[in-house]
Amino acid sequence: ISIGLISECGKTFYAELTDYDKSQINDWLKTNVIDNLTLENDFRKELKLFKETTIDFSKENCRYLGGVPDLKLTLQNWLSQFESVEIWSDCLSYDWVLFNQIFGHAFNIPDNVYYIPFDICTLFYAKGIDADISRETFSEMSEGSQKHNALWDAKVIRQCFLKLQGVS
Repeated sequence: ISIGLISECGKTFYAELTDYDKSQINDWLKTNVIDNLTLENDFRKELKLFKETTIDFSKENCRYLGGVPDLKLTLQNWLSQFESVEIWSDCLSYDWVLFNQIFGHAFNIPDNVYYIPFDICTLFYAKGIDADISRETFSEMSEGSQKHNALWDAKVIRQCFLKLQGVS
């Protein structure tokens, strides 16, 4: 339904798909994910017109609204600005599968994306911290929370990573 990425240097990628299977939406997804989507309303306000695919592209912050085929190209373009990319995620077993589906297969991910993904849950565990700890509490980013918005969640995970590494 959506994907959010943030680089170590703060560049963001946020996309919302318009071609997801709406028959799979349950009450939890409606309340916690669908209700936290922002682009359709933002783009309608900005463009005064809604197109099937809308891209607000910059290498700093890319926003995309549309289907998976154009998402793949837009994401490849955004990722191309980085020499090498490590994917860090929360609940990696879900996110990595979905990330690979964007590219059609794990062997089709961009060459600069490291083929081994990393999981923040494992890093918490390795540091002796309960892997189920509230990410917002640990990151101290609860104010203005948009929990389950993909970009917000990516920002929180980035902050957790930096804190676990002693950077923040």
